[in-house]
Amino acid sequence: MRTRARAARRTGLSVVADKVAGMARIAVIGAGMGAMAAAARLAVAGHRVVVYERTETYGGAVRRFERDGFRFDTGPGLLTLPAVYRDLFLKTGRKPLEDCVELVQVDPSSRHVFADGTEVSLPNASRAGVVAALDQALGAGAGERWGDFLVRAREAWDRTRRPLLEEPLWPNWEVLVEKEPYPGTRYKRLLRTHRVVKLFEIGRHELRDPRLTQLLEGYALAYGVDPGIAPASAAVLPYMEHAFGTWYVRGGVRELARAVYERCLERRVEFVFGAEVVRVLEKDGRAAGVELADRTVAEADLVVGAGPWRLGGLLPDRELYGSGDVPPDPEDRCPGRVVVCLALRGARESGAVHRTVVHSADADGDLDLFRHGMLPDLPQVVVDRPDDPALRPDAEHESVVLTATVPSAAEYDWAAPGAADAFADRLVAAAERAVPGLRERVLWREVRTPLDTERETGATGGAVPPPALAGAEGVLHPANTTAVPGLFAVGGWSHPGGGLPHAGMSGALVAGLIVEGPEFRGSQ
Repeated sequence: MRTRARAARRTGLSVVADKVAGMARIAVIGAGMGAMAAAARLAVAGHRVVVYERTETYGGAVRRFERDGFRFDTGPGLLTLPAVYRDLFLKTGRKPLEDCVELVQVDPSSRHVFADGTEVSLPNASRAGVVAALDQALGAGAGERWGDFLVRAREAWDRTRRPLLEEPLWPNWEVLVEKEPYPGTRYKRLLRTHRVVKLFEIGRHELRDPRLTQLLEGYALAYGVDPGIAPASAAVLPYMEHAFGTWYVRGGVRELARAVYERCLERRVEFVFGAEVVRVLEKDGRAAGVELADRTVAEADLVVGAGPWRLGGLLPDRELYGSGDVPPDPEDRCPGRVVVCLALRGARESGAVHRTVVHSADADGDLDLFRHGMLPDLPQVVVDRPDDPALRPDAEHESVVLTATVPSAAEYDWAAPGAADAFADRLVAAAERAVPGLRERVLWREVRTPLDTERETGATGGAVPPPALAGAEGVLHPANTTAVPGLFAVGGWSHPGGGLPHAGMSGALVAGLIVEGPEFRGSQ
């Protein structure tokens, strides 16, 4: 059964390759970052690309809220792996990425305030600097243990980078979850020797400091990954920041979405906003276009869709994936995010750090978020304070964004009276550990919950997709190809998962599969 399904998919890709040998009409559902990355690459390859976006703007989750001269990123606040977007701009036009947006390396990359009040600021992309900072803040030996952990994390990264980011999902994807790529140390328990294969085991047996454990598990939590069951390979999440740096886009990360949108327009990609796709059309067993909510029909040779879970609803009588494929799990099983935009009176103080992570003392609350859909009493909160005049009305004010991982709207009633504001109060109280006197400076605030995410992105319950992770209890997303010839999936809910870099890679993979066909093996 599995062999026949894969053979059929390969035959379908061959048909697609023949179909797009010349100019093809390609319909793209949604204007998220992955979809736009695919659209720009496909247009450069000579195809006519039309993007149908149900809202009135582009960018997916990369949004901006504006009021009274204040501007706030309501999606990602920083960028890792900028090489993904450098490659996109290199492959789709003459102007490189740095000519279209201003990238600023954030230093320190992050400041951490632990439950016991200890603080440490981690230098950007400097292992030696991080080791020294941790030794000074947490005591001799802490930095060395974290540095040794980063060496092991690099090995996990080297083993998984291509299959999880740069290549189409392997037909034998099971091997990615059968063996843990993180080279964990061995420890004894009950007279038996075990190897570290879980993220929590790294903290317990390798880092051996509750603050280092909070530092490690905080990365998983920020990505929406349950630190209680995550594989040790989740070590690649802090490794990406330490190895490749953390970057800010001047004017806000929304400017990156604008630049990608404008690159699409330069390549003559057409955008139709306010156009909700309600059905994918079929003809002779293959995707043949889309039908919009107003009953407009747009024929196409190929269709590139958004999340596989929602894509299945546009073809209710077809199975998009076979029994041997990674299934498109319901999106609302993943957590969402609450974002609190704070308009502050008073200037940003000299020496303020761009990003501070205020760690929670309530580890059980963080786990209840994933296990029982409960809000933690003391949430971990990420505090972003960009030193960017474009985000504030004048030098006597400041814009600040607080972010926390929370249950999706399917798990928690965010529409209940007072629910959002009550949780926002908790975030502000937690953030005061990093910004003393914060509450007294607030002019006004805007609270955004998973309900806003659902409205803007269409994601069920306003959930946010996690990145792909190898190893047992890892995270894999459905392949970019489907069992329907001519129908492809792009974006955070398909391979290689969520996050700005992963979205860009998703677009590159879909474009490669369409342009080069079944022999495409990813970027070199």
